[in-house]
Amino acid sequence: MLSRLLSYAAMRKPKAVTQSVAIRARRRIVVGVTHPQTCLVLTGRLRVLRESGFEVILLSSPGELLNQVASQEGVRAVSIPITRGMAPLADLVTLFRLCRLLRRLKPDVTEFSTPKAGFLGSVAAWICGVPTRVYLLRGLKLERSFGLKRYLLLATERMASACAQVVLCNSDSLRGKAAGLGVAPHRKLRLLGKGSSYGVDTERFCPGRSSVRSKFKIRCDASVIGFVGRLTQDKGVPELIEAFRAILRAQPDAHLLLVGWFDASEDAINTGLRHYIERHPRIHYTGFVADTVPYFRAMDVLVLPTWREGFPNVALEAAATGIPVVSTVVTGSRDAVIPEVTGLLIPPGYPEAITEAVMKLLRAPERRERMGLAARAWVRENYSNERVLGQIAAFYENLSPLVPRDTVECLKA
Repeated sequence: MLSRLLSYAAMRKPKAVTQSVAIRARRRIVVGVTHPQTCLVLTGRLRVLRESGFEVILLSSPGELLNQVASQEGVRAVSIPITRGMAPLADLVTLFRLCRLLRRLKPDVTEFSTPKAGFLGSVAAWICGVPTRVYLLRGLKLERSFGLKRYLLLATERMASACAQVVLCNSDSLRGKAAGLGVAPHRKLRLLGKGSSYGVDTERFCPGRSSVRSKFKIRCDASVIGFVGRLTQDKGVPELIEAFRAILRAQPDAHLLLVGWFDASEDAINTGLRHYIERHPRIHYTGFVADTVPYFRAMDVLVLPTWREGFPNVALEAAATGIPVVSTVVTGSRDAVIPEVTGLLIPPGYPEAITEAVMKLLRAPERRERMGLAARAWVRENYSNERVLGQIAAFYENLSPLVPRDTVECLKA
């Protein structure tokens, strides 16, 4: 419809159309996520899109982080309330608002991600006839769902993918999982390089000194097991706490450093466990932390006992800091560790496996150091900001022309 209108206008008023195209010399892209917290994983990505010549508009539910990230990246922020859980009536209202917004903005490209924004945003972009529609698949929430809920989540993933022309996957194993579940045909599923949303600033995430141990009154020679991320069931926090109890029996000087926040999501941990974490003298809970570098430097090993991922950047950040990683063999997570080289992989849901893997590393400082050096070298070679963001820039620069091809042809005529 848009191309026909432009063609008609070009034939009737060529000068006006030429002026209009000149005014919109920059391509406009809308990047949308559900929750403002997710905007944090877009840092660098938004900037590189802007520097590639795009006018970038960041969209999420209202929140301080939306405005902070947009200001930091030099892009425009737009907010629309989007619920995270299932809410049919609220979702219809959101879909209407998204359609109205996209019709007003007239973007050349959209990139929606996270389950709810990915679904509603992709459908709205299709309805509005956005020329180039990208669905960024960051993970599959359905992997931890069952019954009717799993069926509905799979249906929404397939619908989001059907409305997009390209489905970008965060990791190779996620691409394989999506193909196996029939989320999208192979021709639509794309992986840039070896994965990751934005890579790692390896100059910032590097070995060094930290005051975190003294802040929490942890001795320099004590063992510190770390975790970074949302404190939820899907991240394996209940299993980690159970494993830590066993670790304390074997290594009484051990501390558990939880760098993250109690997320009020569907997989939130129960109140009893939360109180246990907050009151335990050897468990140090930080809440949300903007700069995680000094916390990584205070750790001996990072543990991410997750049940599902797209590609956990915290594992790469720990590796860049020279910290070995213990994680699970689930989708996405297994791409972030080279077993026995940069860390250890274990099955999800087994506190005993966490205990065994952590104790292996705590009792072998030379092995930990060897793994940390290998981990940093691996991340610098494959996941530096420059490499990953360069791949993203190249992808979007070549994804669509400045104006639709039929418009260019009619202008030439």
